[in-house]
Amino acid sequence: MAGRYGRPRSVLRMRTVAGQVFLLQVAIVVLLVAAALVSLVLQSRTDSEREARNRSVAVAQTFANGPGLAADLRSPDPTAVLQPRAEAARKGSGVDFIVVMNTRGIRYTHPLPDRIGKKFVGDIAPALAGGVATEKITGTIGPLVQAVVPVFGPGGRVVGLVSAGVTLSKVSGVVDDQFPLIFGSAAGVLLLTTGGTALVSRRLRRQTHGLGPAEMTRMYEHHDAVLHAVREGVLIVRGDGRLVLANDEARRLLGLPADVEGRPVAALGLDPATAALLESGRAVTDEVHPVGDRLLAVNQRPTDRAGGPPGSVTTLRDTTELRALTGRADVARGRLRLLYDAGAEIGTTLDVIRTCQELARFGAERFSDLVTVDLAESVLRGEEPTAGGPVLELRRTAVGGELPDGSLYPVGEPVRFPPVTVLGTRLSAGEPVLEPDLAASTGWQLQDPERARRIIEHGIHSLIAVPLRARGAILGVALFWRSATPEPFDEEDLSLAEELVARAAVSIDNARRYTREHTMAVTLQRSLLPRALPDQDAVEAAFRYLPAQAGLGGLGGVGGDWFDIIPLPGARVALVVGDVVGHGLHAAATMGRLRTAVHNFANLDVPPDELLWHLDELVARIDQDEGAESTGDGAKAPVTGATCLYVIYDPVTGACTMARAGHVQPLLLRPDGGAEFVEVPGGPPLGLGGMPFDTCRLDLPEGSRLVLYTDGLVEDRARGIDEGMAVLHRTLGDHPARTPEETCEAALGALLPDRPADDIALLVARTRRLDPARIADWEVAADPTAVAQIRAAAVRKLIEWGLADEAFTTELILSELVTNAIRYAAGPIGVRLIHDRSLICEVADRSSTSPHLRHAATTDEGGRGLFLIAQLAERWGTRYTGDGKVIWTEQALPDGAPRTAGPGSP
Repeated sequence: MAGRYGRPRSVLRMRTVAGQVFLLQVAIVVLLVAAALVSLVLQSRTDSEREARNRSVAVAQTFANGPGLAADLRSPDPTAVLQPRAEAARKGSGVDFIVVMNTRGIRYTHPLPDRIGKKFVGDIAPALAGGVATEKITGTIGPLVQAVVPVFGPGGRVVGLVSAGVTLSKVSGVVDDQFPLIFGSAAGVLLLTTGGTALVSRRLRRQTHGLGPAEMTRMYEHHDAVLHAVREGVLIVRGDGRLVLANDEARRLLGLPADVEGRPVAALGLDPATAALLESGRAVTDEVHPVGDRLLAVNQRPTDRAGGPPGSVTTLRDTTELRALTGRADVARGRLRLLYDAGAEIGTTLDVIRTCQELARFGAERFSDLVTVDLAESVLRGEEPTAGGPVLELRRTAVGGELPDGSLYPVGEPVRFPPVTVLGTRLSAGEPVLEPDLAASTGWQLQDPERARRIIEHGIHSLIAVPLRARGAILGVALFWRSATPEPFDEEDLSLAEELVARAAVSIDNARRYTREHTMAVTLQRSLLPRALPDQDAVEAAFRYLPAQAGLGGLGGVGGDWFDIIPLPGARVALVVGDVVGHGLHAAATMGRLRTAVHNFANLDVPPDELLWHLDELVARIDQDEGAESTGDGAKAPVTGATCLYVIYDPVTGACTMARAGHVQPLLLRPDGGAEFVEVPGGPPLGLGGMPFDTCRLDLPEGSRLVLYTDGLVEDRARGIDEGMAVLHRTLGDHPARTPEETCEAALGALLPDRPADDIALLVARTRRLDPARIADWEVAADPTAVAQIRAAAVRKLIEWGLADEAFTTELILSELVTNAIRYAAGPIGVRLIHDRSLICEVADRSSTSPHLRHAATTDEGGRGLFLIAQLAERWGTRYTGDGKVIWTEQALPDGAPRTAGPGSP
């Protein structure tokens, strides 16, 4: 065949099938050989790195477990003792260095003496925690692997670290020696395969006559299309005028018999003009020929161009059927396009009014001249619409197009469809209404005859009204009006309007349901958060709470972050910030339970570590309860991952005690402008259990600012938590004059992303100190006669404070508390009066036994003291300390009572 069309067959050309098969096979062999070589090199590198890691860990552990190493680390000069041993071990083990260091990473040994005493370069945190740390780095001696292991002292405590490292070049090199043999073998395989491929390609070239893939594919597709695929009539006529091929469609259009192939065209019984055209073989394009009752468009091309055989190919197309189908197809295509565009442009947001506006705008631009959308009042309020029944109370929600003055109701106007009208009857039943000629119809005019007259005067001549239905309920109605378009609405327009409104109704109902559920969730969360800060004099505080952006799968705006300021006895205050991982109602409800629990535990006046322990137990029980309630395929919704930071500040002493459970470190801003993250011992997140919580105690000068926050402030998709904390440190440091409000604004201005993906809770508290003049302390001897002295001293102090009216009550309270301490507790005994928003009396002793309120019988001689105190004081309770307990009372002061202003008072 190639020779017939004048193509050369003696040369292997790369456009032929044989040439391309040859190149493909050679390329595959080359790729396989290259892949094998690359795999070997990669395996060599992997083995080298693994060997280096194993050797460095083994050497480091062996040296760390050597006898006497822990004792040598405590010697006066560890370097003098350990440097010779480390160098001997390094040379004997074949590693590049063995470094012994303290827990701060300061080197005691090193192959280079000038590096001793400097900080070790590498990650030592896992080793300090008792584990083994390995890492691959590039040092001054090249790529290497180093391991860091702990040295345990008495009691299992980490007293030092040992690091060993070896370069990768020391453990590699075996494969390098084998490269010549490997490359030689690969070259031999390549040559053998190339020769075999050339022989196969030569034989394939002879069998395919030098044709290329595209030519062979065209030949097959041409033949298959003629016989099966072409939906037009196809005729192939040879140069001698005989018919070579006629497909099924050509036989149908021309009425040809089944055995037509091989006959002369003149003997087919065609009309003379068509037969003459087929015999001539001339080129024509869309030449119309009548054949029976059909009009056929004929296209004909000769086949002897570019060296082909003589003859012609003719295609026939029935334009009679196409003309009828084209009109219907254009209508259907336009209708589908309109509905597709409506799905993309209507319901882009979860907002009811916005969705109605999109429906009105789209309908006015693409379907009618004017569109009005009316919704039921209950739907606009987010309530469930009534399923079935008449819909009479509507309000115009959106208008599309230019409304003529005084015709249709404007947006916001109430709209009523009386049952006596056609619209009122049909729409209430959920049925659409088509009014092709408004002027000729009178049923719709009964609603408002004067407005109907103006509608006709402004040229509005046709109407379609379709109820907005969703889930069996009627939400409202959409009305389509034509004025500028002269054609009236017809049944096809009504069908299209129903489909358009049905899609919009689903979007409107989804928006209504989302708005209702989201409003309920946000209301629930807001009710669980503090509405305002409590009255107290311990700190000046400001806060910010920013929920995640709405639109995050319907969960935005509802999360589990919370904060609190809780006044405690003794003028103290508790600062709390917590975070429940996740969003939605479950996170908000869990947050409310934890916040309530914190308030209850805080009322018990327990220290921060004990409060977190109780909170951890509570979260674990919540998880167990929810796991037990989960049945079948229902997924358990655990709250594990909740974090909390709890701080207690005492304005009398300036002491600040804090503990955290998986929470980020607080930032301390000192009065001199310094800033530092407080190293509060880290505990696990709430609910994990099994680990104790530690406390951190600081003495804060007056004017210090504590910045408590959740991780949503310092971490987002584009910024890691470490980077965010560094930005927070730079932003808030060196600004001692900022108020808490200004501090909050500065933090949010530097860190708040455009669309927060997590909730943010921020609490800034500036510490105050009570004026020493408002505090009175006495030591009480363990002698009943000392009670009278304490009463007298307290009365004098109250008179000095201008609280003489409280003297009698205070004497009774102090008499009972001090007498009980002398009688039942162990000394020393301390008494303290604090003049704050209330008058606070505190009696401290060394006993851990707490008194209990009870009702004394009529024959009992005692047991009425605490009952008397409970009647006289506004509140009373017991607070346990590290060496005993404190029994305190609070007495409410009258509004006009004088308050001694101290340096930290507002």
